[in-house]
Formats: sequence, structure tokens, C-alpha cells
Amino acid sequence: MTRTPRRKVIWALATSLAVLLAGCSSGDDSSSGGNASPEALDAALDKGGTITYWSWTPSGKEQSAAFEKEYPNVNVEFVNVGTGEDHYTALQNAIKAGRGGPDVTQIEYRALPQFALQESLVDLTGYGFENLEDDYTASTWESVHVGDGIYGLPQDSGPMALFYNKEVFTQYGIAVPKTWDDYVAAAQKLHAADPTKYIASDAGDPGFTTSLIWQAGGRPFKTEGDRDVTVNLQDEGTKKWTAVWNKLVEGKLVTNITGWTDEWYRALGDGTIATVTAGAWMPGILMESVQAASGKWAVAPLPTYDGGEPVTAEHGGSTQSVLKQSDNPDLAAAFVRWLNNDQASLDVFLESGGFPATTADLESSEFRDFSSPYFGGQKINEVLTTAATQVSSGWEYLPYQLYAETIFYDTAGQAYVNNTDLDAGLRAWQDTLVEYGNQQGFSVNQG
Repeated sequence: MTRTPRRKVIWALATSLAVLLAGCSSGDDSSSGGNASPEALDAALDKGGTITYWSWTPSGKEQSAAFEKEYPNVNVEFVNVGTGEDHYTALQNAIKAGRGGPDVTQIEYRALPQFALQESLVDLTGYGFENLEDDYTASTWESVHVGDGIYGLPQDSGPMALFYNKEVFTQYGIAVPKTWDDYVAAAQKLHAADPTKYIASDAGDPGFTTSLIWQAGGRPFKTEGDRDVTVNLQDEGTKKWTAVWNKLVEGKLVTNITGWTDEWYRALGDGTIATVTAGAWMPGILMESVQAASGKWAVAPLPTYDGGEPVTAEHGGSTQSVLKQSDNPDLAAAFVRWLNNDQASLDVFLESGGFPATTADLESSEFRDFSSPYFGGQKINEVLTTAATQVSSGWEYLPYQLYAETIFYDTAGQAYVNNTDLDAGLRAWQDTLVEYGNQQGFSVNQG
């Protein structure tokens, strides 16, 4: 992996954030567009018009077409400007310019605070979105809130579970781990029996790291108001996670094959990597990209620290938000409501392999009883939908989370490269985050 492209992304995100923060207190004080009300949504749909929708969701184009069919006087211009940082850089640039952005944009939960606290998004509370809480899981509903505002409706969820190669486990006499201590013992047993095999791969991924800290009870990021930030990557929950994961990293019990590469997929297929700890979207990845291992994989709840009731965290997930620069916020908000709350749209999303955030879909017998030949006939959604009810509450992302993740590799990530102490790596990440946040106009404290 070359370093130059990532540094270009860092510069772009940092520059955009600084400019946006400098101007976030100017202009219209209203955080919602038009005369926000539930009635305004229906009136906008009757009137019609054109809106632009930016998304990388595989089902996005088909959902847009279905919406147009239901509301023929509305035209949705669907645009995929790229995934990941390409999407966010384009979005930041449009916000900075004050024009050229979409009416509706997809935003991951991890990135939502950054855009909401910049006052770039419409608070959808006035449109009656607050009355839809019971339609979603508690964790995803929490994820679309920033402060007192609602900035979208949950599109999907990623409750974490343990995906494991049952053929490898059987071959080496390894039981499915119930606790993280069991997991470490399994890693030691597997690697001792065959030094070419590893319990997992972890080359240092910020999203994976923060999700496991979340599951361990860590709450390293906190924002009060729009400028007061606390960063504490040495809290009790974080140290609970590092106490386990240090044994794997320092003991060289995990391989450092980079995720989402051809080498990684091959390692998942040939048994080199025996488990993946990931969100509930992982089955689709395995079925599509690791076809050689069909019938070999299974799903179990995430290990716990005490062997008690299962608890998990979210790993991924997105919402759709309305930009304040939209010329038609009422129609844009109506589209968001339909996208993530109308069953016609949700069915399209589920057919594309998405994992829902809506309680009705998670509780439906058809969804829960889905039996996958890839997973040996296991009803995997029984495990995954149960996990969706076991996500611990109270997690927050930084208001500059996107930038934070780009610098993870040069700070905490070095611990993975060198098989050294993760606590020291996280301290380096924390120091950089505190310094950067203060430079950007936040008041950042170390917990």
C-alpha cells in the first residue's frame, strides 16, 4: 500500500473540515428546511419535482426507480460518486462550495456527526421522524441522532457476530469460543498445530478496532454541544479489549493480511484464516467472494468477557440525510422517509442482500428462518437478528471521525505492523486526535 494517496485524502478532509467549522455558526439558524411538518412531506410528493441522490448502495438505483414508479411526478437523479473517502471528499467539496451537492446523500453512521455538527444537514425532527423510533433497533436509532437532532432514518445495521470455518475447527478439535479467553486459547491451539493457520487476520483496521472497543464497554469519544470533545483511548473498556487483543498481536497469533484483498479472500477460502469478527453484512461477502468455502462456514454469537449474556456492537451501517443546500428539502425528506420506512423500498434493499435495521423485518419468520446452503443449512439470521437486540448503548463517534480513521494506520496501526503493545499505539492515536481537534477549533480534552 502506498502512502501518498492516503495523505492526499487526509489533506482534503482536514482542509474541508477547517473551512466548514469556521463557517458553521453563520447563515440561517434554522436546522430544518421549509415549513417542516409531516403534512409538508405529502404535499411535496403531490407537487413533485426533481431531486438528486448520492449513494453507493447496490440497491440505490433500483430503489430510486421504484420510488419514481410510485410517485411518477417525481424524478430522482441517482448518482454514485464513489465509495468511502471518494464519496465523502466529493460531499465535503460540494458543501464547502455551497452548491453542486445532492438533495439526499448516503452517510455512514460513523461519519454522520461530522456533517451534522458542521450544520450541513437538515434536522428531520420537524417532519415527524421522531415518531418512527419503534420501527428500528435501538442501536441504529441512536446512530441517526446527533445532539437533539435526527439526521436520517436507519438504512441497515451491522451487529457483530463470529463467523468461523467449522471445517478447520473440527479438524483441529477447536470448540466454538464462548469467551475471549476461549478465543485466545483457540488461537494458540490452532497456530501451534499448524503454523500456517491463524485464528484471524488483523492488519490494523480502525473500524474493527473501535467496534471491539465498543463491545468491551469502552466509550473513548464523547462530544458535548458542537465543540467540546473528549478522547480517552485508555478507558476501562478499551483496556479490557487490549488485554485480550495484545495476546493475539504480540503473540503473532493473527496474520496481518490486509482485508478486502485477493490474498485475504484466498486465505478465507483455504482455511488460513479461521474466523472473521464482523457485522451482519458479512454473509453476503463470503457467499460472493469466497465461493470455494461454501458449506464450511458457520455463525456464532460474539465471544464475551465473562461468559455471561451476549453483548455486541455495531460494525458498519448507513443512513440517508438531506443537505441544507437542497432547493427542495420537503421532497428530499419525503424520499428519505420512503427509502427507509416504506416496505416496497425495504424489500428491494433486502433482496440486494442488505441486513435490515427495521424491527418488523428482523422479527419476521421469513427472514429469521432463512437457511443458507453456503453455511451448511444453518439459519444464520437467527444468530444475527438476536445480535441486533444485544448491541450495547451509549457509543459515540468523533465529529472528525473520517480524519481520525485515516491517521490510525500511522499511529495505532504501527502496533500491528511491529507486533507491539496496542495500548501504546492507541495513546499515539489519542495524542494526534487531541492535537488535531484543537487545531480545528474544537476544545479537546483527554479523559
